[in-house]
This record gives sequence, structure tokens and C-alpha cells, in this order.
Amino acid sequence: MPQASSFPVMKNTMLPAGTFDNKVAFITGGGTGLGKGMATHLSSLGATVAITGRRESVLKATADEISEKTGNQVVFAPCDVRDAAAVKEAVQSVVDQASVPDIVINNAAGNFISPTERLSTNAFSSVIDIVLKGSINVTLETGKRAIAAQKPCVFLAITTHYTKAGSAFVVPSACAKSGVETLHQSLAVEWGRYGMRFNCIAPGPIYTEGAFSRLDPTGEFMNHAIKNLPTGRLGEPEEIANLATFMVSDYASWLNGETITFDGGEFNALAGEFNALRKVKDEQWDFMEQMIKGNHSKQKKKNN
Repeated sequence: MPQASSFPVMKNTMLPAGTFDNKVAFITGGGTGLGKGMATHLSSLGATVAITGRRESVLKATADEISEKTGNQVVFAPCDVRDAAAVKEAVQSVVDQASVPDIVINNAAGNFISPTERLSTNAFSSVIDIVLKGSINVTLETGKRAIAAQKPCVFLAITTHYTKAGSAFVVPSACAKSGVETLHQSLAVEWGRYGMRFNCIAPGPIYTEGAFSRLDPTGEFMNHAIKNLPTGRLGEPEEIANLATFMVSDYASWLNGETITFDGGEFNALAGEFNALRKVKDEQWDFMEQMIKGNHSKQKKKNN
């Protein structure tokens, strides 16, 4: 993966050891990619981590790998988040093995690039079902249990920065992720009285093999993305894991109902009307400055 930047990558865990001792963290899509990264960091900080996903073999391998690395218990419960009954069974399994979760991270996602006119209703629904309905299923199941147990719980969702303005060619994802943010913003108010917090992280391009195989099969998007990033590099899973662990920790206990954009400045770089001028070289600026001064002098003489 190309990285040409003066912005350093800090991969070590930033919070103090034991930050999540006696806490149970439930992570959807926890077997690979960003979910695995967050699970590893939480486990290294003392949490009992529970990961879920559709492939049991992947979950077991990840759970064994993380547990061996951190020395802490990692449990897994296979399920398809689109299926409310399967989610209920998975959460019950986690409760039986550990307890009602203290932390819930809605990370499971489905996305692919396509001209919208080529999408079938089933293709559109598949993304909505995984991202939005899956987050609703997990949030309701874990949230109701936490309320009944009078146990404060912190919720975090991984969304995307294009919820702010939409994005061509990933319309189902834009719609679904916008709904997830609204879900978390709404419950931040409604369930705050139960001691719960709800926040989101909206990442820019962070390389994971699974996501990029669907979103960038040729590799061209990665090169284009790096050129657009003011930081000059993609994000790393460990970096989002550090942000996520802070947001679900007691160090962020007054952070509620927020979405933090974490994209190396990509959204701002693309949004500004004149931001493309970053590509102009110094000698070109000199030339344009002389042209502007010349045009100003001509206009001044004409007005006189």
C-alpha cells in the first residue's frame, strides 16, 4: 500500500493499560478489517471482547489470534445482523459467556460501487439491510437488555463522511449510513437518561482488503484518494482503533450525539471551490500574480 507522507502513523495503543477492565465490548463485523483492529485495541486495554459476523471460521481465528496476543478473553457469536432473531441469539450467547455489553460498536457494513441506474431493488436493499437494519437490530437488542439491567452502555457506529453531502456511485451506502447517524443522534437524546452515550466515526479511505476489493478492484481509487488527501496518505486501522477506544471510554464521558469526521482532511479538500489550486506550482503563482496585476492596472486606467 503506497504511503508517501510526512504525517506519522502511530500504531501503539494510546490509552492507559486497564482502561476497559471488567468491561464487555460487542463488535459487529469484528472478524476482519476495522472491526478486528478495534477488537484488538479494546482487548489489549482489558476488555472482554465479543465479536460477531457471518463466517464462524473467521471469527474463531480472529478470537484466538487476539486472545493469544493480549491474554484476555475474546468470545465470538456468528450471526447475520440482518436477521433480528439471529442477533438476539448472538447477544444471548455473549451474555451467557460474559455479561450484558458495556460497549456496542455497530461496524458491520456492506458497500460496492455501481452506477445507480444499474442497481436492482434487491441490490439496494442488501446494503440497507446490513448497514441500517443491522444497526437497528443490534442497538435495540443490546439497548433493551442494558436498560433492563440498569447498566449504562456506550454505542459507537462507523459511518462515512459522505453522509454530509451524499456521493455518486455508492447511493445505497450513503442512504444507509445517514440513517445510522440519525439513529445514534436520536438515541443520544432519548436514552441519555439511562446513562447511555451514542456517537459515530465517519472515516475517509482506510485500507482494508475486504472493503477495497469491492470499492477499488483496479487500485486506481487508492492512488486518486491519496492525491486528494492533504495528509498525503491513507488512514490505518490502528488509528481509527485509537479514536474509537477513546470515544467509548470514560475519558470521553461528555461526548454524546456527535459524528467525528476522521479522513485526513479529504472531505474539506474536495468541498472547497478553489481547493484544486493546491496543485499550482510556485512559478505558476508568480505568473498568475503578474497577470492579475496587469489586468488590475488595465481596469484602473479604463475607469479613469
